[in-house]
Amino acid sequence: MNKAIQFQQQVIKPVLAKMQASSVAAEELLLGTAVQESLNFKYRRQMGNGPARGFYQMEPATHDDIWDNYLKYNAQKAELVLAFLSSPTADKISELEHNDEYATAMARVHYMRVREALPKQGDVQAQANYWKQYFNTPLGKGKPAEYVEKWQHYVMTDEA
Repeated sequence: MNKAIQFQQQVIKPVLAKMQASSVAAEELLLGTAVQESLNFKYRRQMGNGPARGFYQMEPATHDDIWDNYLKYNAQKAELVLAFLSSPTADKISELEHNDEYATAMARVHYMRVREALPKQGDVQAQANYWKQYFNTPLGKGKPAEYVEKWQHYVMTDEA
C-alpha cells in the first residue's frame, strides 16, 4: 500500500468518522490536498522558511481565522476538533505540524466553511479546481494541473 493510501486509511478516514463528516468525496479532497501541499508527505514545514505547517501546509493566520470566525460560533464542531489535540493545553500551531489528526480536522473544517458543495468523488479535476479556489486560493502558487499530476503519480500508483 502506498504512502498516500495509508494516510487516507489511517488518518483521514478515522478523523472524518470521529467528526461525523465522513464521505469519500471529502476523503479524496483531503488526500489530494495533503499530497499536493506536502509533496506526498515529504514536507511538514513550508519550504523557504514560510509560515505554513503540516502536511496540509496550513498557515497560522488561516488556522487562527478558522478558530476566530468559524469554530468560535460552532461549539459542537469546535469540541470535535479540540478532541484531536494531544493535550488540552497543546500549542495548536505546533499541533498543525506534528499532529496529523488535528491538522486533518482543521483542513476539513477549512473546506466546511465553503458554501459550494464538495466535488463529486472520483472527479480529480474538479477536486483540483476546488483545492485551488478554496485552499490554495487564486493568488497561491499552486496549479490544478500539478494537483492532478501528483494525484496520478502518488495516489494511483504504488509510489512510496
